[in-house]
Amino acid sequence: MTWESFLPVAIVLSSMIPGLIIFWIPEKQSQWRTGVNLLGAVVKLVFIAIVMAGVWRGDTEYEARLSLLPDLDLVLRADGLGLLFVVLSGTLWLVTTIYAIGYLEHSHSRSRFFAFFSLCVSATMGIALAGNLFTFLIFYELLTICTYPLVIHNGTDEAMGGGRTYLAYTLTGGVALLVGVVWLSVIAGPVEFTDGGALGHVEGHVTALTVIFALFMIGTGVKAAIFPMHGWLPRAMVAPAPVSALLHAVAVVKAGAFGVSRIVIDVYGVDLAQSLNLLLPLLIAACTTVIVGSVLAVFQDDLKRRLAYSTVSQVSYVVMGVAIFGPIGAAGGLLHLVHQGVMKITLFFGAGAFAETLGVKKVSQMNGIGSRMPWTMAAFTVGALGMIGVPPVAGFISKWYLGTGAIAADVDWVVLVLLGSSLLNAIYFLPILYRAWFLPQIDEWPHEEPGPANWMLVAPPVVTAVAALLLGVFASADFSLLSWVELIIEREYMP
Repeated sequence: MTWESFLPVAIVLSSMIPGLIIFWIPEKQSQWRTGVNLLGAVVKLVFIAIVMAGVWRGDTEYEARLSLLPDLDLVLRADGLGLLFVVLSGTLWLVTTIYAIGYLEHSHSRSRFFAFFSLCVSATMGIALAGNLFTFLIFYELLTICTYPLVIHNGTDEAMGGGRTYLAYTLTGGVALLVGVVWLSVIAGPVEFTDGGALGHVEGHVTALTVIFALFMIGTGVKAAIFPMHGWLPRAMVAPAPVSALLHAVAVVKAGAFGVSRIVIDVYGVDLAQSLNLLLPLLIAACTTVIVGSVLAVFQDDLKRRLAYSTVSQVSYVVMGVAIFGPIGAAGGLLHLVHQGVMKITLFFGAGAFAETLGVKKVSQMNGIGSRMPWTMAAFTVGALGMIGVPPVAGFISKWYLGTGAIAADVDWVVLVLLGSSLLNAIYFLPILYRAWFLPQIDEWPHEEPGPANWMLVAPPVVTAVAALLLGVFASADFSLLSWVELIIEREYMP
């Protein structure tokens, strides 16, 4: 194995090996567990940086291939689209690990938690780096298995119920994805992810390809929480705040949205998908989810559930962008894959810090919380304004590209959906900010920890909030995320 072919494997193993080691670290050995966690996260970022530099230059192909059976290979390959997801997950894993260490300082079963936490990130990296449908399917189902113990970590009846709901939805989606992969392999042979689509050589089979696409959208749409397959996500909010952040910004929901993008762009290709009339139904489903998720968020008093329904809405922006037939809309969707992750993890970090420090879990309890936890609430404010689409936060940039992409693709009605969604975002976020900053502080919090909040709960949301601002302010710079997305569009969307 060459150095270039080893690197994609190393990106996956740099969290898998620490996860397996942590299983054996005694519960009281917190320093060892913390060291292994952070070392793995930092090493992963080093490997990612090396691969990104090579892919940016376009002079090296990073691929590892293991032949299991004739015409059945396990393939890990670093390309522009996969690395977009890898960078998001790898960077946010490091930040979330720091946050989780502080959040779970007095919790039980921390070795089990951090072990599955690391394995979950490994599965996410495998999804991002998968070079064919078979590899994608394997890691996609591994993600379900590794995430379940995190959802039920607290062990309460409510947590177990949320875990059962999560499994019922995701395993059903997994079956749909499996049937689609097998069926398409029978028709087209082994399907490698290919710039512009892998099915250009397939003639006929119009009905089969249409049904298979529907199966793929069900399989990935469950994790992406596309309406009406979103019911598991609010139930999973019984998990600890670091898990909620992981579900919404780093792994599961993002894996679903990334899967939709990968299948449309690199399996079917936008030209074939458009010729089969597959993109308009997908666009309608995404727009419906954007509005339904926002409407449901308005009526939630529980802060994490409000954020969960917000995720249902916001992640479908990614699907919307991919379904808009044109490079500008696709750029907006891929930008929002990252932007939403950074902004939403900021919001969940804030929600977790409020609950852990003051016992505040409901919007109605947040009066005056800005004066008690100013740094955390300031970060939360940036995330909320970004979700609404207020410049210069990153959310404005991706929404702008989605809107201009919709106009360029002659689906102007999508702009009305974006405007309606932003209005609804304002309706369920601005009252939170008003309560926190402008109403008098309540006399007594549900349970207030003495002294300031743990710095491990304060620093991560501040860092991600600053990142959300920088992604917006420097969007046009040569080194920006937008430049990377334009490179992806050039090489993969319209090869």
